[in-house]
Amino acid sequence: MESEIVSEFLPFVRIYKDGTIKRLIGNDIIPTSLDPSNDVVSKDVVYSPEHNLSVRLFLPHKAAAAADGEKKLPLLIYIHGGAWIIESPFSPIYHNYVAAVAKSANCLAVSVQYRRAPEHPVPAAYEDVWSAIQWTFSHANGSGGPEDWINKHADFGRVFLAGDSAGGNISHHLAMKAGEEKKLGIKIKGIGVVHPAFWGTDPVDEFDVQDKETRSGIAEVWEKVASPNSVNGTDDPLFNVNGSGSDFTGLGCEKVLVAVAGKDVFARQALAYAAKLEKSQWGGTVEVVEEKDEGHVFHLQKPDSDKALKFLNKLVDFISG
Repeated sequence: MESEIVSEFLPFVRIYKDGTIKRLIGNDIIPTSLDPSNDVVSKDVVYSPEHNLSVRLFLPHKAAAAADGEKKLPLLIYIHGGAWIIESPFSPIYHNYVAAVAKSANCLAVSVQYRRAPEHPVPAAYEDVWSAIQWTFSHANGSGGPEDWINKHADFGRVFLAGDSAGGNISHHLAMKAGEEKKLGIKIKGIGVVHPAFWGTDPVDEFDVQDKETRSGIAEVWEKVASPNSVNGTDDPLFNVNGSGSDFTGLGCEKVLVAVAGKDVFARQALAYAAKLEKSQWGGTVEVVEEKDEGHVFHLQKPDSDKALKFLNKLVDFISG
């Protein structure tokens, strides 16, 4: 007999009375491959035995076949989205996208698995990604880390952090953490903040989402699933990045690419974030790229569309330029 449903938060998750949690989307997995037919090879490496978490590495085949000592590659650390609840680096949508970025930008990519809500609510995801960043930087001297691909191929003078939706949110916060903890030597060249999941109790401006049902729906997912321990609900500084108390001056990178989709509920928050960065005393450069007639993570949903390929080229230029 099937257990009684206690709650469901569509389209993400259903929670049953016996404690079972069923994710409704984002469950498919694609295997790694050392077959160079698509010009990129991939493999999974455990970075956190404690939590059984891995990173999925992507390496252009030409670099994999090259002799040691040849030119090092930019390093991209990618953080997947999914409302802190669904998806993983092993999902087809993220495997294929990060592979495409690695190929087009000729970079080594590290796609991070992290613990997800509701079993592991915020801040578990932030803690895990920070652990993965530290693990990645343990290879910075070219021989100290456990993974040969990173030791041999990563240029730690060109490290980029990027993510979409929840991953865009996490990218910002961990770039802030890198700036605060300079003694750790985690130097990030730039961050790509793509359709970031930034929110707050009140609209950020008159053009932000005003519909009460939409706003309460987003708040419900955050407060009841992703981060039920937040004292201030959607005004938690992890979610309300543009709040009055936020200070971006310590952001630990040189440049930021902010990607905005005009039909995305988070669009005005992303634009406010870029504007606040530009007005801050941070000192880096901000670039905004906006597709006014597209929705949230359209580039993942329609990766072969002209606008998705246009954005891919922008992200590639950000990394390789």
